Amino acid sequence: MNTPNPGPGDASPIGSRPAGPPDPAEVLTMGRVGVDIYPDQVGVGLDEVTSFGKYLGGSPTNVAVAAARHGRSAAVVTRVGDDPLGRFVHRALAGFGVDDRHVRAVPGTATPVTLCEIFPPDDFPLYFYGRDPAPDLLIGAGELDLDAVTGAGLFWVTVTGLCREPSRSATLEALKARDRGGITVIDLDYRPMFWESREEARRWAALALPYATVAAGNLDEWETAVGTRDPWEAARRGLELGLELAVVKQGPEGVLAVDATGAFRVPPVPVDVVNGLGAGDAFGGALCHGLLSGWDTERTVRFANAAGAIVASRLSCSDAMPTSAEVEAKLGEVSHVG
Repeated sequence: MNTPNPGPGDASPIGSRPAGPPDPAEVLTMGRVGVDIYPDQVGVGLDEVTSFGKYLGGSPTNVAVAAARHGRSAAVVTRVGDDPLGRFVHRALAGFGVDDRHVRAVPGTATPVTLCEIFPPDDFPLYFYGRDPAPDLLIGAGELDLDAVTGAGLFWVTVTGLCREPSRSATLEALKARDRGGITVIDLDYRPMFWESREEARRWAALALPYATVAAGNLDEWETAVGTRDPWEAARRGLELGLELAVVKQGPEGVLAVDATGAFRVPPVPVDVVNGLGAGDAFGGALCHGLLSGWDTERTVRFANAAGAIVASRLSCSDAMPTSAEVEAKLGEVSHVG
């Protein structure tokens, strides 16, 4: 098995950090983490795969990694198993420059593993293991460092974090403490296998969205959150709930972003797709960077769209996150072709 090296040095002991209060993170994410086991062979089922690579995974964790690649100070609030893969998560985060002080082990649980099959351009089946219960869904409200939550320049949570207790209460508690301060983003991130029904997910998303300033998701995720697949109506309903920015990803139709200044449609960036699974997380990390930079909405979404396209053209997720220079180069290519 091929295991990419996320960074130099040996893993730090869990909980071993410099003394004194940390500076607030520019980007603080909360939620899912795991280890991605992705096949080296493309276009065949897992029964035929002969070798794999091991990578850091979990959508909000990948978003933190992506933000760090753009030079942002980033941290993640999550939980792992007290096992070797949990130690790998700490080592990988350190290698990517992401603060892991809010990552703790939950005794008696296993760090989740995700396997996938890769059938470009648009079929990437996922298989989740070790998520019953997943340590990242066992974050309790009483364990939260609310100073870190409220002090972050941008706070990012997911709808998946609402799928069960105690993570549901912890996510809502963090959002309430945040009270729409700074930039507060909800990744609509709907995974049917984690919910009893779409209606249940919609009920909890409706409680969380009024605490956010930004929400992002694809058409299926917006339908889950607000009850419509029409991108314009979905964005309108999001703004009615109090969002300042609604981002609707539409695949081959590009991205629709709506805020108080207007509506912006950004076309897709053409690439040869290898693995589309990390594209949304790359988009998210770049979105964080653009929002914190104070860019206008169109520039921010164009940048995020290009970042997502770059990762879609690569095999892994976290290891594939581009730098700002790579994204600007891709935008230059697209502009030149246009």
